Amino acid sequence: MLDKYGLKAKIEMAEFFLELFTEEMPPNLQSAARENLLINFKSFFDKENIIYDAGDDINVFSTPNRLVICFKNINNEIFQKSEEIRGPNISAPEKALDGFIRSNQIDKKNIYVKKTEKGDFYFYKKPSIKIKTKDILNNQIPTILGKIPWKKSMKWGEFNLHWGRPLKSILAVFDGKSLSFKFHHIENSNLTFVDKNFEEKTKSFNSFDKYISFFKSFDVVIDNEKRMNLINKELIKLSNKKNLKININIKLLKEVTDIVEKPKILSCSFNKNFLKIPKEIIIITMQQHQKYFPALDNDSNLTNSFFVVADCNDSKGLIKLGNERVVEARLSDAEFFWQKDKSQNLVKRVSRLKSMNYFKGLGTYFDKVQRMRKLGGMLSDELLISKEKVELSASICKVDLVSELVGEFPELQGIMGGYFAEEQGFEKDICKAISEQYLPTGFSSRVPKKPYSVALSLADKIDTLVGFFGINQKPTSSKDPFALRRMALGVIKIIIENKKDFKLRDLISYSSSLYMDQGFEFENKFLQNELAEFLMDRLKHYMKEDKIRHDIIQASTNSLNLDQSVIIFGKAKSLNKIIEKPIGVDLILSYKRASNILENELKDKNFELSNTTDPGIFKTELEKNLFKKINELRKYFQNINKDEKFEQSLENLAESKKTVFDFFDNVIVNDEDQTIKKNRLELIQMLCKTFDNYVNFSQIDPH
Repeated sequence: MLDKYGLKAKIEMAEFFLELFTEEMPPNLQSAARENLLINFKSFFDKENIIYDAGDDINVFSTPNRLVICFKNINNEIFQKSEEIRGPNISAPEKALDGFIRSNQIDKKNIYVKKTEKGDFYFYKKPSIKIKTKDILNNQIPTILGKIPWKKSMKWGEFNLHWGRPLKSILAVFDGKSLSFKFHHIENSNLTFVDKNFEEKTKSFNSFDKYISFFKSFDVVIDNEKRMNLINKELIKLSNKKNLKININIKLLKEVTDIVEKPKILSCSFNKNFLKIPKEIIIITMQQHQKYFPALDNDSNLTNSFFVVADCNDSKGLIKLGNERVVEARLSDAEFFWQKDKSQNLVKRVSRLKSMNYFKGLGTYFDKVQRMRKLGGMLSDELLISKEKVELSASICKVDLVSELVGEFPELQGIMGGYFAEEQGFEKDICKAISEQYLPTGFSSRVPKKPYSVALSLADKIDTLVGFFGINQKPTSSKDPFALRRMALGVIKIIIENKKDFKLRDLISYSSSLYMDQGFEFENKFLQNELAEFLMDRLKHYMKEDKIRHDIIQASTNSLNLDQSVIIFGKAKSLNKIIEKPIGVDLILSYKRASNILENELKDKNFELSNTTDPGIFKTELEKNLFKKINELRKYFQNINKDEKFEQSLENLAESKKTVFDFFDNVIVNDEDQTIKKNRLELIQMLCKTFDNYVNFSQIDPH
């Protein structure tokens, strides 16, 4: 912008910051609110053409009580450009023109007629105007705040406002001065509460830096990223000082960061006698129930030490003592349940599963384990393991669900079943299978590797998938309440990462028949095909997550069936690895050159090939050479067993490039003699089909 002297005028920039002070807000609401607040404000600024610094000067923070956003280097004023607004057609009723004039608040004399492709219309040219940014903010902030979505919200008192937690005050400052607006019953000011516990004390602020510095002087860290880094650093520092190790759980770290505003790390301990109970109980108690960080010794064994992130100093040691007492109380309960449950005969307790419903339309857990026994028996044949042991592990694998310990710690189902089995003298393979039956639990989760664990985990997952698909409780595009996608991905992960293919379609069919044998009627008559497609989609997802190209995924999955998942993945992975290397380029060029010629010649529907190549009518050595090379490749693929070396297959195909190119560079396919032409096309078709022994290369993008 130029001033009256033709020089570049200095644009005055301002700072805007806002604080929403609430009653204590849980971590999950905080993180969502931060994200939505930033998105809403950026979208608003962009829509209104309000210029701001998009670098490090955009800040959105939260503490348990404060949601804060700050934009720096904002224009004090914005210019709305001149705009031509079209009104009604000149042939429209007079009322239409009057309405256009009223709605735009314009003088009739400023209306003019303009010819367009659709006829003559009335127009009005809206002049450019200068608007103060603060006026726009005063007018629009209530709307922006009202657009914040809450997973859970509440209404309090006599007020109409729905918010994540009761909203106490709004501080909003622009260019050093308080804005002036009202959001429901709350009027904006430049004041906030100093102490979240004593709301009578307030302080005013006119800049974001002073706001941050003030709270910093009270050890309050407003910036949640800095707060998380501080907690992480102090945890490591204190654990090293005590010669302990700590595996910091990132999810837990983020959670405790949003629970405190002035973090202090406390070193605590519990009675060593509790270390006699399974370590998983202690870890679950620490991490999930109490939000503590367990500590390990240098040999990675669990210790009786743990770390607490407090929200203030603990000069008198009362917070430390309180947390230690809480842990010992919970561990004492866990120890009682453990001692009681571990001696309960698993086999005798199987019958108790008859009174425990699995899902409406799918029977009880007793029904489920009976199906798993038979399905596990079928899997044992493919794994070459003891059918009896698989059936035994399936029979008792769900008994821990009726234990008091799992009732108290549901996250430990399966794991505790393994411990119970171990205490009662069952074989190690059975114990491990029970403890690993729910694995994997996600994309990054480990998978069962032992044969009995594989059999039990697959039996559990396939039974569940067949049952839920059978009663039409399938995932939709937006909802998957029973985590069936995760379960199907688990099936794929077990297969791929164990490099062991199973006859999945047969397993699905057999599982379905087991439900029928128990008298359960399925609504979904297409479940077998639908579930097979669902599992194939999960295989594609698995490959996508492994950074395999989309066209390679499509080519490999369209070439082979679900029962060949290991081969599909292996071929796709190997091809993806070399596709952009010289060997991959040679391979694709050879195929595409052949397939393009074949495609062009076969456009004539009257021209048909018979899939036979007659070497007796070859006219050149180049034809003979190509025929010889193709037969070498065909022989290679015919002699391949289940242990195909995919890299070798690709190398063999790529090595054909010279022979292929010599043929195309020196032989005229479109010979005048139709017999010779047809024979050469048959030769090219033979080449393409030989390449397709690996995957369907026609679906590979050459670029």
